[in-house]
Amino acid sequence: MQRARRTNPYPYTWEIPVAAVVAVVLVLVLGVQAGRTVANLLAGGGLTLPSRDTLFTSVPGILGGDAGAGLSRGTAGPAGSTAVRVWVAVVEVLVLILTGWVAKVCLERWGPGRIHGMATREEAEKLLGRSRLRKVAAVVRPDLYAKGR
Repeated sequence: MQRARRTNPYPYTWEIPVAAVVAVVLVLVLGVQAGRTVANLLAGGGLTLPSRDTLFTSVPGILGGDAGAGLSRGTAGPAGSTAVRVWVAVVEVLVLILTGWVAKVCLERWGPGRIHGMATREEAEKLLGRSRLRKVAAVVRPDLYAKGR
């Protein structure tokens, strides 16, 4: 009913959904890299990070279980393929949970089902709370809280 009374003068455009999809894909790719890094770190290979050039091109190799995909030649990842796959899966599940939570918060705040015109708890206290009533007591009840009393 509330949506029927309000109109949105702005048309739906493609920029925001495309930006959201690109952000999710980037976070998922970074999750794959983080999973491989955790697997190599726990296997004793140290902190292994790919260069910017191989950030996206190494993802298929990592998903195939290659712990050294996209790393420089001198740093081969010592983690086994099972460890790489397990840690990538664990990190990706955490990334998906975090992404879902962020999407939920954003939709509640800016989505089409948001509640228009609702004050926050702090705003309601500021305008309607006891502290405000005490400040304006002489106006509300001049017979009880007059300046001369």
